[in-house]
Order: sequence, then C-alpha cells, then structure tokens
Amino acid sequence: MSDKYKIFDGDEVYFVTFTIVEWIKVLADDSCKYLIIDAIKYYQANKGLIVYGYCIMPNHVHMIIQAVGEFTISEILRDLKKFTARAIVNKLEQGKSEVHMEVLKQFSEAGKLLKRITNFKVWQDGNMAKLVYINKFLMEKLSSIHNNPVEYGLCNTPWEYKFSSASNYIEKESLIKVELLSMW
Repeated sequence: MSDKYKIFDGDEVYFVTFTIVEWIKVLADDSCKYLIIDAIKYYQANKGLIVYGYCIMPNHVHMIIQAVGEFTISEILRDLKKFTARAIVNKLEQGKSEVHMEVLKQFSEAGKLLKRITNFKVWQDGNMAKLVYINKFLMEKLSSIHNNPVEYGLCNTPWEYKFSSASNYIEKESLIKVELLSMW
C-alpha cells in the first residue's frame, strides 16, 4: 500500500474526511446519505468502528473515528468507501434520470484516469486522515464537523441537521450511535 492511502493504525483516534470526485453533490440526495449511514452502522456492529463524531455533507463526509479489534482504520475506510461507491452507483443506475446519467458519466470519466478502476470512481483517493493527539484539536474538529452544515446553509443550528452527530451531543435522537466525548 502506498503512503498516499496509508493511515497510521492502532488504537489512535483520527479525524478523516473523504470526498466525492470532482466535489459532485451526489450526497445532496438524502437516500444516498442513508447509504452512508447504513454502511457506518454495519462497520460499527461488525468491524470495530467507533464513531465519536460525523457529518455527511452533500459532497463529502467528516468523521472522528477509532478502530478496535482485528480491523484497522485503513481497512474499514477502504471497505466502507468501496461498498458505498457501489451502492451509490446502483442507486443512480436505478434512477435513470438525466441528472443521474450525467453523474454516472462523470464517475466513469474519473475512473478512466486510473488503471485500477474498471468502471466508476465515486470517492477521491485518500481520506485526509489526521491523527488526534491532543484534546484541543479533537474539540476543534468536533465543533468544525457540527458547524459545517450551518456554514454551508443547510440549517440554522448544528443539531437541526440530521446527518450529523451534533444531536447526539445534546442528547437528542440521532441516526448513528456515537461515543460521546467530554466537552471539557
């Protein structure tokens, strides 16, 4: 595995961001966001993924995560991105609208640039992983994740956005169970 894709693995906590190719807003469709939610839940239940914070935006995903058990963060993210890429492509193929076909064309064009891609490239390479080693950085990233939808104009307050862990931190219902971080 090249260093471009490698994440330091172990018991560390990471802030990661993974992005749709060309910043295409395919995740603006809530049904595509639910594909990501379901995949995260699967990896939590079956692969040792611990989520401390997350936000699914229209064209990227932010998470603060850790891996416990036999699977590493690198393996989990690789498989999660591979699974969700297939699920997103299948969803678009089923939709068959002009917009869906245009997005599939863009994914196909992105895939042609790489020998290892046989059809569609949905996610950009890499995960922009940053090792969390101090609490200040952790809290800054958690705040940034939760405020991202507000800054993007998707809601007025962080906890209004249902595709984020902000509601977990005010003890409201959420789509994904997260391990809460102490805010002090």
